[in-house]
Amino acid sequence: MDARISKITEVDTRPANNLLRRLSAADYALLAPHVSVDKAAASELLYSPGDDVQVVHFPCGPSLATFLVPNEDGRDVETILVGREGAVGGIVSEGFLPAYTRICVKFGGPFARIHVGKLEAAKQRSASLRNIFARYADCMLAQIFQSTACNAIHSIEQRTAKWILAAMERTGDDSSVPLTHEQLATLLGVGRSYASRVLQSFKAEGVLDTRRGSILVRNRDGLRLRACLCNDAVKMHFEEVLRGVYPTEEREAG
Repeated sequence: MDARISKITEVDTRPANNLLRRLSAADYALLAPHVSVDKAAASELLYSPGDDVQVVHFPCGPSLATFLVPNEDGRDVETILVGREGAVGGIVSEGFLPAYTRICVKFGGPFARIHVGKLEAAKQRSASLRNIFARYADCMLAQIFQSTACNAIHSIEQRTAKWILAAMERTGDDSSVPLTHEQLATLLGVGRSYASRVLQSFKAEGVLDTRRGSILVRNRDGLRLRACLCNDAVKMHFEEVLRGVYPTEEREAG
């Protein structure tokens, strides 16, 4: 068999997570015996603040996980999304690691999982494996920094458009996002009525429409014009540090 075809076939047998597929065959072989894949439902809680992080979760395909920071008024504010480009929980640390935020499943689907101890043991055996996960941790940190800046300086409308585009890129769906008004309000840290007004303004412009439990994108270019450039900055950093892992860079890296 042609070596290139053999490599593609080997990668395609892995879970549909770009970080796992970015690993060399030798590095993935260190993890493979300990990786399991199962389905997670939307809103499933992966970690609460203070929990001992013992499992690393890799969203696969259209699955998404979200980091939610609880506030004193009882509301949770979403900080970042993680899809098939990454993982959540115990990526670079070892030993007791208490979770700082709530980590939930945003969009349900398959998740690959590995115990933190098994991942750490594999990293001890491979410098290249350590390097990949360190680079991903850097990309995640950049995403957190960008999210902090975005929440401070950009309008609710810009953030809404950015979030919808980011979700579409990660899920691979070019036309819709399974999101309710209530969920949009939570991720933006605003009241439901405010989130509904934003969606109504987008609908009036012909940019999107809504159906029960989902947002339908009618004009992606129009939505992009309404978004801030924060997601583009994150994608650029991914491309520089860990090329081929962020979903929109998959084909270019092939």
